[in-house]
Amino acid sequence: MTEPNSLHADRMAKKKANREKMMAKKTGEKGLLIVHTGPGKGKSSAAFGMVLRCVGHGMKAGVIQFIKGAWDTAERRVFESFGEQVVFKAMGEGFTWETQDRERDLAAAARAWDAAKEMVADPDTRMVVLDELNVALKYELVDLDEVIEALSNRPEGCHVVVTGRGAPEALIEAADLVTEMKLVKHPFKKGIKAQPGVEF
Repeated sequence: MTEPNSLHADRMAKKKANREKMMAKKTGEKGLLIVHTGPGKGKSSAAFGMVLRCVGHGMKAGVIQFIKGAWDTAERRVFESFGEQVVFKAMGEGFTWETQDRERDLAAAARAWDAAKEMVADPDTRMVVLDELNVALKYELVDLDEVIEALSNRPEGCHVVVTGRGAPEALIEAADLVTEMKLVKHPFKKGIKAQPGVEF
């Protein structure tokens, strides 16, 4: 049965009043540590959407990719078109099973982490995406304690988004916002390969 318009309007007016009362108390502002993790698709894509929001606000943003490197991705091409407003560094050499060389993986991760620290420390950069850093942490290619210390001591207004499966508990604990992507269904299981515009 459809609710009469007068009852609906009254109910929505109460919701609006409650919402405005709640929002009046939310006045704080700070740079956030954000973690996108979980087995579902969309962790990096969600982070890149946040970079686009920064671009829309005229803010400088940066991306460091810890694992992806060789792939020619559409997002890299798009972000590079913004010039100095978005610095995009794909510094990985592919997934760990592709290189099959731990020393090489460690060296690539160290270079990426050095670039990440520099980017995070830049007071003009408002958002930094550390793409697939969780994977580098899982394989102990980067020191977790050092990461948490550096991210905890970043400039006050800098947002940092860390992506990748298996975020360590210590990073989750340090974060202000954590989203876990849940896998419900994926075409890969039916033999569908990664496709332009969806995966890259």
